[in-house]
Amino acid sequence: MFKSLAKVGSNTLLSRILGFVRDLVLAHVFGAGAGTDAFFVAFKIPNFLRRLFAEGAFSVAFVPVLSEYRKRRSFAEMKQFVDHVAGTLGAVLLLVTLLGVLGAPLLVMLFAPGFIGDPDKLALAGDMLRLTFPYLLFISLTAFAGGILNTHGRFGIPAFTPVLLNVSLIACALWLAPRMEQPVVALAWGVFIAGLAQLLFQAPFLHRLRLLPRFRFAPRDEGVRRIGRLMLPALFGVSVTQLNLLLDTLIASFLVTGSISWLYYSDRLMEFPVGVLGVALGTVILPSLSKRHAADSPEGFSSTLDWGLRWSLLLGLPAAVGLFLLAGPMIATLFQSGAFQPDDVLMSRRSLMAYSLGLLPFILIKVLAPGFYSRQDTRTPVRIAVIAMVSNMVLNITLVFPLAHAGLALATTLSAALNAGLLYRGLRREGVYRPPPGWGGLIGRSLLAAVVMGAALYWAAGPLDGWLAAPTLERAVRLLLLVLLGGASYFATLFLSGIRLRHFRSNWQGR
Repeated sequence: MFKSLAKVGSNTLLSRILGFVRDLVLAHVFGAGAGTDAFFVAFKIPNFLRRLFAEGAFSVAFVPVLSEYRKRRSFAEMKQFVDHVAGTLGAVLLLVTLLGVLGAPLLVMLFAPGFIGDPDKLALAGDMLRLTFPYLLFISLTAFAGGILNTHGRFGIPAFTPVLLNVSLIACALWLAPRMEQPVVALAWGVFIAGLAQLLFQAPFLHRLRLLPRFRFAPRDEGVRRIGRLMLPALFGVSVTQLNLLLDTLIASFLVTGSISWLYYSDRLMEFPVGVLGVALGTVILPSLSKRHAADSPEGFSSTLDWGLRWSLLLGLPAAVGLFLLAGPMIATLFQSGAFQPDDVLMSRRSLMAYSLGLLPFILIKVLAPGFYSRQDTRTPVRIAVIAMVSNMVLNITLVFPLAHAGLALATTLSAALNAGLLYRGLRREGVYRPPPGWGGLIGRSLLAAVVMGAALYWAAGPLDGWLAAPTLERAVRLLLLVLLGGASYFATLFLSGIRLRHFRSNWQGR
């Protein structure tokens, strides 16, 4: 299982690095203004729905059922199931996509009502949404293909696929944008092209498995109906974090221009460790837990969850400390330019510091939620998600007035912590997860290492004014040295306190 995590994590790391390059290009070419605010809304709407139809509710419903078919049914029955799911999902997505394209202006007004007072921004966002909305169709079918590959142990290809989105957006920003009347619209074309490329990329690998689907509309198929029943509650439960982020965008549309962009850039930095670790862990754990549940192995099930939680603590804690203390230096190094001014750095820094406090809960949600979905229990996470969502709404309204956009980020962080805590409590109450001895010492030593790391970074980073005034190359070198210093101090302290790599290996080993 560690090899699978390493493969998914390395490909995800490549994607996130290219994502940084992408955001660096966007910040330097377009800055943070009305045009980028409009694009981020136009991209966030289909991206939000993707989390529902793609790796969100659909994946957590599809993978456990497919794992069961693979273990208990014949290959012919599994292939027919894949064909029926592809046809039914494709038909639903095509209808939703057509409605989204036709109703683009209304969707923008719904998700960013603050744009109503700015007709130019509203029109621009609507035009771009017509181009970005088909991404929902392409990427959801891509996630369907990825679910098949993951279930068959082919984790690397789906993890590499997001690289194509970053490459497409970078190419369109640098090559297509200067050739367009409205340069920022090139980004919307980049999203459209990327979705199609991601879907086609996985087709040959499905063909090798003899599972390239024939699209057959069969809503009455037994397996399709089971997925539908599992998806309905999961539509809300698995995507509570995305719903919270969408609420942030809605409220931020009423704040000063640039607020949506500040939240976007800080969220992107926070998503880097969430993607490399949290998404990788969730991707590997879901089919593994589903297989253990189908084989009726509660010991292996609990051991797999414990393995994921240990890795979350090992890497999530230092990442959160580093993001909090190096928020300003990171944003200045990556994004500051003629278009992205020092004031934009300061504003983005505030929201990144707030997001960083929730980094570990965000990662834990990715690990804990599959503990329910792999057992085809979608109701419990929904109840927890409702509580977290209501809390986020209250916190948004409470914190946005004193803290502006940073208050929205902090509200998302607090609701994620509540969500993770309730998921953990639920797994313990049901006896699904039984932590082995040694967790107290592991947490204490990890906290000690994080404190040592934080002190070293705080001492070495210096005031933010120096970073804002420094040349780009000097900022990059200093930031790299700080990252190395933080990592060395954290892992050296862990080693000196007696922590070894074997403490983070699973006895299960994916068998």
